[in-house]
Amino acid sequence: MSAKRLEQAAQATKTAFVFPGQGSQKVGMLAELAEQFSGVTDTFAEASEAIGFDLWHIAQSGEGLNQTEFTQPVLLTASIALWRVWLELGGVAPKYLAGHSLGEYSALVAAGAMSLGDAVKLVNLRGKLMQDAVPQGQGAMAAILGFDDDKVIELCAQASAAGKGSVEAANFNAQGQVVIAGSKDAVDAVIELAKEQSGKAIALPVSVPSHCSLMKPAAEKFAAALEQTAIELPSLPVIQNVNAEIAQDVTGLRQALTAQLFQSVQWTKTMQFLQDEGVQYVVECGPGNVLANLAKRLPNIEKAFPLDTKVRMEDALNAILVAEGKIA
Repeated sequence: MSAKRLEQAAQATKTAFVFPGQGSQKVGMLAELAEQFSGVTDTFAEASEAIGFDLWHIAQSGEGLNQTEFTQPVLLTASIALWRVWLELGGVAPKYLAGHSLGEYSALVAAGAMSLGDAVKLVNLRGKLMQDAVPQGQGAMAAILGFDDDKVIELCAQASAAGKGSVEAANFNAQGQVVIAGSKDAVDAVIELAKEQSGKAIALPVSVPSHCSLMKPAAEKFAAALEQTAIELPSLPVIQNVNAEIAQDVTGLRQALTAQLFQSVQWTKTMQFLQDEGVQYVVECGPGNVLANLAKRLPNIEKAFPLDTKVRMEDALNAILVAEGKIA
């Protein structure tokens, strides 16, 4: 479908697509769909040729899958493979796209803002720069549950003021669910503070403290690569992580992608934006169902669907075609 036709078809729908970030990867992802749709392996072949190593092998074998520099291009490619299968099967064009962290790049590729080849090279570099910015073992992330956003920000300020290092709210994922990131000692301090005040805290198995000020050196280097990458305004509206708004020009889009490395992911506001715009159906276009499950908690979202297996793909296609009045 051409960009113009896609845009016209999307205007009449109440569906949004969301693309997951790092953490959604799993060994063997999309293997079942690849048996039925050659577009899956074709998409991986296209991305692998651009980046210079076999992304499908990594996805299926698990070799290097949890190394950030490989995780990011594999996940992006998996999301675009699912997007292409969806369109091939006549799936509804979404009114809006949004991606969580890395997923923002998947959304931009789906919306025609950058090529798949350029995007996988960008996120491979993004992963390397992120890993290099903080020595192994010195950074950490944790999910803080049971507090409002302001309380989590307050706990981070307490830990930082106590001389434990820097720690910040990194992902505002949903009401009562905020991920923090920073130096390991500071993150550990917030975990203890949260537990002392009857909250829950879960240390996350990551090697990079994303979306916090420790990533500023990575962002400065990454900005140069973004400047060298061909980027256009998306043909479908893509909601940006850093401000839950839609870029009005390419300069703003590049700036938001740079800032995304060291600023918080505003996912709660992103989902509120979708609800305010009348979105009723959410499709998670990537491995897993984390974002679909978050969407199901929202009052105005009637249904949310993952896409990553044959049954899930068919369920989502049929349910949304019926809900949007495309078929009886």
